[in-house]
Amino acid sequence: MIEPRAATGLLVSALIRRIEAEGGSAMVIGKGDAIAGAVLVMLADRGVLNAIVERVWRFDGGHGFEKVGPADPNAPGAAGDYVARRRRSDPDLWVVEIDHREAERIAGEVLL
Repeated sequence: MIEPRAATGLLVSALIRRIEAEGGSAMVIGKGDAIAGAVLVMLADRGVLNAIVERVWRFDGGHGFEKVGPADPNAPGAAGDYVARRRRSDPDLWVVEIDHREAERIAGEVLL
């Protein structure tokens, strides 16, 4: 059975609105396929990138986050290089940077 799902563009818009409503900031770094693109979320707090996570399908049901990217996302050029490589191999990929002290929690409430 195919599970209905919201379009990726709609989810990304909802995430941005939610982060901004809670006093944070959000920006689309790379726009992907509006219907079914994968999503990378760059999680920051006060301008410091803490992690990069990808929204993935869990075979036991539902979506989850998987940490991806460089071990130290704040190393010079590390996050940017990773994102550029991923977008070259998957042009449908969305990349969203969110900056909020509870970025991961909010992203999980919207995207998972």
